[in-house]
Amino acid sequence: MNASAVAQDRSSVQTPGAGPSTSQTPATPPANPQEAQKPPTSEDEKKQQEEQKKKEEQEKKDKDKKQHRGSLVFAPLPISSPAIGLGATPAIGYIFPFSKDDKISPPSVIGAAGLVTDNGTSGFGIGAQLYMKEDTYEITSFYAHGDLNYNLYGTGFFFGNAGSQLKLPLNQTGQIFFGEFLRRIKWKFLAGPRFVNGDSVVTLRPTNEQIPNLPPDLGLHTTLRSLGFRVVRDTRPNRFFPTSGMKLNFTADFFSQGLGSKYSFQSYKFTFNKYYSLAKNQVLAYDLFICNTAGQPPFYGNCVYGTQSELRGYTAGQYLDTHMFTTQLEYRLTLPKGFGLAVFGGLGGVVPGSNQVLRDGHFLPDIGGGPRYELSKKYHVNLRTDFARGVNSWTWTVGVGEAF
Repeated sequence: MNASAVAQDRSSVQTPGAGPSTSQTPATPPANPQEAQKPPTSEDEKKQQEEQKKKEEQEKKDKDKKQHRGSLVFAPLPISSPAIGLGATPAIGYIFPFSKDDKISPPSVIGAAGLVTDNGTSGFGIGAQLYMKEDTYEITSFYAHGDLNYNLYGTGFFFGNAGSQLKLPLNQTGQIFFGEFLRRIKWKFLAGPRFVNGDSVVTLRPTNEQIPNLPPDLGLHTTLRSLGFRVVRDTRPNRFFPTSGMKLNFTADFFSQGLGSKYSFQSYKFTFNKYYSLAKNQVLAYDLFICNTAGQPPFYGNCVYGTQSELRGYTAGQYLDTHMFTTQLEYRLTLPKGFGLAVFGGLGGVVPGSNQVLRDGHFLPDIGGGPRYELSKKYHVNLRTDFARGVNSWTWTVGVGEAF
C-alpha cells in the first residue's frame, strides 16, 4: 500500500459525535461507555434542580398546614323567642384539631356569642371545648354575663298551662362561670369533676296584670356554687353532624351552702342519643332526656321545659318543676349545594314529686321542622332553622349545629 492510500484511510476515522476527523491520531475511547451517553450537567441545571426540590418541599409544608388549619364559622343568628322577644345572637367560632398529629380526638372549638332583643334583653358569652391526647382529655370552660327580661308562669303544669293569664314579668341580671375536666377511663367512657359559680339579682318589672305568687328570692342577690361530676360515652364519628353511633351523658351538680351557695340542692341530668344512617344522605336521630332536682332550689334551678331543644315549640320558663322528661325523633336529609332539611316530633312533660302530672295524662307534645345550610363543609356544621308547634304555642329558632 502506498503512502497516499494510508493517509486517505486515516483521514476517514471519525470521533463519536463529530464530523470527519482532520487529525491523523485515532480518538481515545472513553473509560466508561455510560459516561459517554450522559450529557454534562451545567451549573444552571443544578440550580433548577435545587429550586424544584425546594418548591416541592414548600408545597408539602403548605399541604400539611392546610390540613391542620381549622374552620372559622360566623353566624349572625336572628332570634324570635316568646320568652325574650325579637333580636339577634351573633356567634363566631373556630373549629380546629388541637394537635395535627392527633387523628383520634374530635375537633376542638373556641367561640363567642352575643344577645340583644327588643324587650331589653342583652348578654354575651365566651367559651372553649378542647379535646387532647387522642381523646384522653376533654376540657370545657365558659363565662357568660346577661341582663334578661322574661316571664315566670309559676311552678308546675297548672301555672304553665294558664299561659298569658298568669305571668310574672321579671328582670334577672347575673353572670356564670363553668369549668369541667374529663379523662378517659375505660370502654370509651370519660369522667371527671365540674364546677359552677354564678350570681344574679332577680327583680319584678312593672305590670298591671294579675300575677302568680312571688318567688322567695325576689330582689335578693343570690350566689349559686356547686361541685359535681360528669360521665360520658360518645361513639359518634362526627359530633357536629352524626350519622351513626351514640352518646350517653350523665351529670350531677351539688349546690351547697358549705361552698358559699345561697341554696342547697342537687341537679341530675341524663341524656341518651342514638343515630341511624338510612342512606348516604339520610339520618334518623333519637333523643331521650331526663332531669331531676332535689332539695330546695330557686325557681330557675328547677328543670325548665323548652330549653336546650328539650322540647322545641314551648316558651322557655312556661313549664318548670322538680322533674322533667322528653323524648323525640328527628329525620335529617342532606341536599345538594350545602342545603338540608329536618322534620321532628316528640313528647314530654314536667312532673312534681308526686307524679301527679303523669297520672293525669298532662303530656306536652311537639312537632316541627326546618331547613339547614352548611356553614363549614370541612366539619359539616349546619345553620339550623326550626319551626315547632307545641300545646297552644309555637317557636321559631335559629342555631348553629343540630339540636342533638
